[in-house]
Amino acid sequence: MSKGNGGSTNSGTSGGGSNSSDGGYTYTGSGTNSQGNHYCSRDYGNGSNAYHYSNSDGSYYYNNPNGSTYYNSGSGYAQYTSPSGQVHKSSGN
Repeated sequence: MSKGNGGSTNSGTSGGGSNSSDGGYTYTGSGTNSQGNHYCSRDYGNGSNAYHYSNSDGSYYYNNPNGSTYYNSGSGYAQYTSPSGQVHKSSGN
């Protein structure tokens, strides 16, 4: 499971913290890398942060403020990891 189809290579070409607030969080950064993968990060103000990647191959990855993660390949495979570390996988048709 890759975070943003390249992990730490997802340096944004835009963003850096617009500080726009909506729904109890503040956007802290967003951008698109040279591969066309988009990321967005948020600060929930209570020590919890979250981010997501939307990749050019149709996959996406969420790291949620409660510590859970969700990955969807965009082609039928999905994996959810709960805050306690329990992993749930599915492969659709």
